[in-house]
Amino acid sequence: MFTGLVESTARVTAILPRDGGARLELGIGPMAAEVRLGDSIAVNGCCLTATEIQGERIAFDLLEQTLRVTSLGDLQVGDLVNVERAMLAGSRLGGHFVQGHVDGTVKILIWREDGADWRLEVELPAEARGLVIPKGSICLDGISLTAAEVSDDRVTCFIIPHTRAVTHLSTKQTGQRMNVEWDMLAKHVRELVRLELQHQQR
Repeated sequence: MFTGLVESTARVTAILPRDGGARLELGIGPMAAEVRLGDSIAVNGCCLTATEIQGERIAFDLLEQTLRVTSLGDLQVGDLVNVERAMLAGSRLGGHFVQGHVDGTVKILIWREDGADWRLEVELPAEARGLVIPKGSICLDGISLTAAEVSDDRVTCFIIPHTRAVTHLSTKQTGQRMNVEWDMLAKHVRELVRLELQHQQR
C-alpha cells in the first residue's frame, strides 16, 4: 500500500528483455541503503518487487502483463521515474490509498503552465467514467492528485511548482502515456453495485 506522495525520482540505468517480460534497473541513490530484497516499491505508480540490489542500483523483474498494462515498457535508459516505498503503519496519510495496481494508461492531452501552476489534462476512457469525481483523487504515474475538473472525456489536475520539481513531471510532454490507478473505493462501490443489480435481475 502506498500514499501517492512521491519520495524521490530515479534514473533508468537498464531495461532488458527477459523471458517474455523485462528486467528494469534503476539508479535510486542513497535510498537504496534502506531497501531490502523483496521490498515493494512503486515505480511510476506500479508496485514492483526489489529482486537485486547493488550499491545504489536496484533491479526489478517485470511480468509480461505488467508491460502490457502499464507504460513501463516505454521507458528508455536515462528516463526519470517516480519512486515511493510502501507506507508504514502509523504514518501520516498525506495522499490517498494507492495499491500500486495500475488499471491502465492514459494519454496526456494538455501539459502547460497556467499562471503560477501547471495544467495537466489526461484522457478519461469511457469505461472509467464515474471512477473519478471533481475534488476526488486520481493517481497518475504514482502521484496522488486532486481532480479539479472532470468532463466526459478528460480529467484536469493543477500541479503546484513543488510537485513538478520533486517528481518526473518536469520531463513529461503532451501525447505521452501515464499510468493511472483509479480510486480504490470507487472501484469497490462500482463492483458492489454491479453485483447487486445482477442479483436483482435473477
